Amino acid sequence: QVQMVESGGGLVQAGDSLRLSCTNSGSTFKNYAMGWFRQAPGKEREFVAAVTWIGGTTYYHDSVKGRFTVSRDSAKNTVYLQMNSLKPEDTAVYTCAARRSPGIFYYDDYDYWGQGTQVTVSS
Repeated sequence: QVQMVESGGGLVQAGDSLRLSCTNSGSTFKNYAMGWFRQAPGKEREFVAAVTWIGGTTYYHDSVKGRFTVSRDSAKNTVYLQMNSLKPEDTAVYTCAARRSPGIFYYDDYDYWGQGTQVTVSS
């Protein structure tokens, strides 16, 4: 009943920017935090960023600190990932996720997942 839908991916050059969006267009739930994960071809899925829904506390993987910004619009049930200074190694399928309870935010044990959106960064 919860439907997470991502958008905003695309093909860009190194140094460009993209903004990903993810909206829960289905049933509402007690949202504790929403985050972003990514998976490159042949690699394991890794944590990118997360934000708590109430306090707005943010968490980032070291590889994206200073370049990516995660934010949320609670009125729209939407989480964003602003990606600046993109690098080829950022190429991956980016998936948003939501969790209903506290936990280790960089673990992928979230409760709800979107379908993913492709981000490709060329050299």
